[in-house]
Amino acid sequence: MPTKKRKKLNLAVKRQFQYWLLTRIFGVIVLSATVAVLILYFYARQEISESFYTAHIQLRRVSDLLLPVIFAGALISLVSGMVLAFFLPQKIAGPIYRIQQGLHAIHGGDLTTQITLRRNDILTDVATQVNETAAELRLQLAEIKQHQRQLERIINTLENEEAAAAAARQKAVLNRLRT
Repeated sequence: MPTKKRKKLNLAVKRQFQYWLLTRIFGVIVLSATVAVLILYFYARQEISESFYTAHIQLRRVSDLLLPVIFAGALISLVSGMVLAFFLPQKIAGPIYRIQQGLHAIHGGDLTTQITLRRNDILTDVATQVNETAAELRLQLAEIKQHQRQLERIINTLENEEAAAAAARQKAVLNRLRT
């Protein structure tokens, strides 16, 4: 099976949606890191027992030792979360963009349009449903065009100019749709 070369990642697709999703993800990351830091900080602030005073390290509270570690962990999780959040909206926005482009083509009358997403993309079920709907519309339109041709034959045999003009207008409308 030949492998398809992947196109360059376009980070400008659906920028407003990506920004909206990015702010939500960033907010969740900041909130969860803050809650984790607060829980650990208040838990670690408790005074340590007398046996720790005799240790080689002079500590009054566990928080004196853990506070730099907590902040370093929070900073690392914040940075890694931001990197993840930067690429996650693209995973959603790309398929939405391709579905939107396909629907735009269908809206323009091109019922032959097939929306293709990569195998691992999300929303493949939506693209499949749109493709099936377009295929069903193609079948229904082919049936209507067949009836149109039969109607034209009947009208042409009768040679009624008004009916022939109406049939010609209907044919022009039907021909705008590509099946």
